[in-house]
Amino acid sequence: MSRRRMIYEGKAKILYEGPEPGTLIQYFKDDATAFNAQKKGTISGKGVLNNRISEHIFTLLGAIGIPTHFVRRLNMREQLIRQVEIVPIEVVVRNVAAGTLSQRLGIEEGTQLPRTIIEYYYKDDALGDPMIADEHIACFGWASQEEMNDIADMAIRINDFLCGLFAGIGIRLVDFKLEFGRLWENDYSRVILADEISPDGCRLWDMSSGEKLDKDRFRRDLGGEAEAYQEVARRLGLLKEGDANMVLDLDSHRKMRGK
Repeated sequence: MSRRRMIYEGKAKILYEGPEPGTLIQYFKDDATAFNAQKKGTISGKGVLNNRISEHIFTLLGAIGIPTHFVRRLNMREQLIRQVEIVPIEVVVRNVAAGTLSQRLGIEEGTQLPRTIIEYYYKDDALGDPMIADEHIACFGWASQEEMNDIADMAIRINDFLCGLFAGIGIRLVDFKLEFGRLWENDYSRVILADEISPDGCRLWDMSSGEKLDKDRFRRDLGGEAEAYQEVARRLGLLKEGDANMVLDLDSHRKMRGK
């Protein structure tokens, strides 16, 4: 069976045309990048784990009324999603000082913020995804004020839910990124959650040890990247003890057969 037509390839995923109009197939890769793709590598089995983790989180968010592009998981690396027009704004929600926030403001990493901060970045790899303000968004028409109100409201609701979800399994949600897209219905569009939510785009620290269970292990050459992603999946109840090797072996066999 021939592969469907590729629509777009990003750093961590590939989008293919879907089985019916208005749908796409989202394929999760093992490729890992950092510092705007200046650092590149591979995390074995990452795509399989991110597919499962993102499916789980998007399903839970849908159940509390957050509209998303997720339809269903198709196999170990692919999801069926609704086709949306991506809003060119990356939304970063911060609960704890870390990463670029600590570097920019000289705040010690790990400092609990007095309140949650929402930051916006313009999605443009050539420019290094620069930080932007509401005034830039309005000036250049990247999103309407109504859309930004919906995005901010959803970001806060998602953060509240995810903080509780991860705290329940002993993980501190430090910060995370979100992307949104316009779902068009005739001449009307509404903003819904798109992309993925996984250890690729979240900072997740063990509450007891402070151990990093996310892509910072790759960014900072800490090692143990695959094990960290597996630990998140295990705590979410998606991977039982000893299942990781079996899952990765099955995935390797599937790829060798070209399916």
